[in-house]
Amino acid sequence: MRNVTHVSTPNEINIASNLSSSRSKVFLESRFYIRDALSNLFDLNPLKIPLKANPGEPPCLPNGMGYISMSHCQDACIVCWNKERIGIDIESSDREFNYKGLAKKYFNKKNINDSKLNKYYILKEWSAIEAAIKWDRGKLSKDIKYWQYQNFEKKILHNKKKLKVNLNQFSFLKWTISIASQNDICSSTNIICNNISSVI
Repeated sequence: MRNVTHVSTPNEINIASNLSSSRSKVFLESRFYIRDALSNLFDLNPLKIPLKANPGEPPCLPNGMGYISMSHCQDACIVCWNKERIGIDIESSDREFNYKGLAKKYFNKKNINDSKLNKYYILKEWSAIEAAIKWDRGKLSKDIKYWQYQNFEKKILHNKKKLKVNLNQFSFLKWTISIASQNDICSSTNIICNNISSVI
């Protein structure tokens, strides 16, 4: 991976200097890809993008510039932009994990049905919930139990807040991608994928 400090702001470089080596690398590279993608959208120099993206916080733009969401997994990074609030998640479809244990520990009990407990179904549910939590600007640890996956209805529900969010899920090469939005995702969303493979 290239050195990306030439398209990192002084503040981003300062934040990265206080992170571990691996986290610093991911932090700088992911912000580089956000800036690079948005520079194409807004026709601005990447360093002129007024991006706020501190570690552990949702990336954001000033009022009037729309909303962004970002996700990365072991071998990919994706950036999504929309005029309205949006959330995105990307997962490697061949990811190895204890899917039964994950589902039984964290997911809404209404979603758990033995006939559905296969790895890919659980991966899709996990990805959908991640996207919805990013849309809601929530916290995974606090909100995961309230989200109810609606695979065939292309909806995801938050039972406590009484939210119903549109969900678009699709496969791209070796990844599963989920996008959560209040409006019609397919017709109103601009998705910016920049070097999606081998990013991180």
